[in-house]
Amino acid sequence: MMNAVIIDDEPLNITNLQRLLEQYCPEVKIINTATSADKGAEAILEHAPDLVFLDIQMPGKSGFDMLGALPHNDFALIFVTAFDQFGIQAIKCSAIDYLLKPIEVEALQAAVTKVKTRIADKRKNLLLDNLLHTIQHRFSPNEHRLALPSLKETRFVYTRDIVRCESNNSYTSFYLLGGEKITVTNPIHEYEELLLPYGFIRTHQSHLVNGKFVKSMTRGAEALILLEDGTQVPVSRLKKELVRKMLT
Repeated sequence: MMNAVIIDDEPLNITNLQRLLEQYCPEVKIINTATSADKGAEAILEHAPDLVFLDIQMPGKSGFDMLGALPHNDFALIFVTAFDQFGIQAIKCSAIDYLLKPIEVEALQAAVTKVKTRIADKRKNLLLDNLLHTIQHRFSPNEHRLALPSLKETRFVYTRDIVRCESNNSYTSFYLLGGEKITVTNPIHEYEELLLPYGFIRTHQSHLVNGKFVKSMTRGAEALILLEDGTQVPVSRLKKELVRKMLT
């Protein structure tokens, strides 16, 4: 059983989430609710929940403001939000789960299942720490880090240090400055969306490259990207003109 707190400025949203949890996630016990960031912080400090369901956009203080003000973050977290473009990008980069309103049952069950695993392996604090780091450095993209979860550990890698990504079926390998390789069990398309704002280019179905490390691009039918470390990356015919425009 996981003790949980719900923080949302709309009482109806709290009621709806409680109902869904009672019906579809009986392993979650709601021990307190709050309709503001300040009340939410009080509930967390008083009840020490295992899990917090948190709205991002609330009057006065946002969910991010509340997290940054807490003396410690010893709980798992699921964001519940209507829309927040930068917030969702930061959440995804930190591998933290979120639910879009209106909440779908399958998405809720999947998020709760992931949280149970994270509570068991103690990764939750590191993920939340990375999210707060990203929010703090919102206007400094070079300071943003991407969470790369594997079976043994979660690595936090600065996006500026990722040279390229290469997929192999449902696995993705990250090649970093210095030659290190990290392989994760997620497909490359999940990382394309996260890395595009940092200057990455999808050159091929299996390849994603950091534009700042591109040295040149060959001409001809079978185009190749040459990276500064000497690696050659293929460019698909369908993406050739788009890639060329992105590099000029």
